Amino acid sequence: MTAVHAASPLLEVRDLSVHHGQLQALRNVSLQLPAGATHAMIGANGAGKSTLLRTIAGLHQPSTGSVLLDGEDVTRLRPERRVRAGIALVPEGRRLFPSLTLEENLLVGSSSARKGPWTTERIYELFGWMRDRRGQRAAQLSGGEQQAVAIGRALAANPRVLLLDELSLGLAPVVVRRIYGLLPELAAAGVTILLVEQDVSQALAVAAEVHCLLEGRITLAGPPAALTAEQIEAAYFGVAASGNDTSPGPVPASPSGPAPVDQLPGAST
Repeated sequence: MTAVHAASPLLEVRDLSVHHGQLQALRNVSLQLPAGATHAMIGANGAGKSTLLRTIAGLHQPSTGSVLLDGEDVTRLRPERRVRAGIALVPEGRRLFPSLTLEENLLVGSSSARKGPWTTERIYELFGWMRDRRGQRAAQLSGGEQQAVAIGRALAANPRVLLLDELSLGLAPVVVRRIYGLLPELAAAGVTILLVEQDVSQALAVAAEVHCLLEGRITLAGPPAALTAEQIEAAYFGVAASGNDTSPGPVPASPSGPAPVDQLPGAST
């Protein structure tokens, strides 16, 4: 029994379907994240990526399917109880409290925290500039600084699973590289990461496995080194690849090696 439990994924999504009114945003989505892994969910606008993260966090209720954390079904838990269980979301657009100080925003994150290593002091060590500016209001920070505070606020809850929604949105490339450079350090500290990203090159650079969503379905899944630019483009846009349809489900990996980043959706030129 112990060996089976140890081999189980930390986060598992089973056949998840979500509706917004009559619109079906997710269709039978399944994925598994081992403890300490970094996985990426890519796809165009409207593919259902943010809906997936918000459903895992408890902000949407699924029509069918389930969300499991370390084998325990958390599908019906309220969002604050999922935070205490170990799931934290960094939402798209950061959603800080603009009138509160940097430190007060971090303290909001710790209000429902699990016991763990991520104290305010450790967050200041991770983001070296924060300590000297902890009394500054969030509204006075740059976009990149606000994104760092949003990550720090989520870490203050001591998550087991960190959900990152569109980290690079609206940020300068140098800031994006700096923030993405922190992710391996978080994974090394034992945080399991599921990130949503439109910039495919950024996602491939940090993720052990990539999933592509198209119209609410997973159309591609696999390690970045096993996927070609042609496969990713076909799954991302829903076009035929080499004469074969991209039907929902994993696309077989090609032996031709990793995809060149300059050919991928969202890649910088």
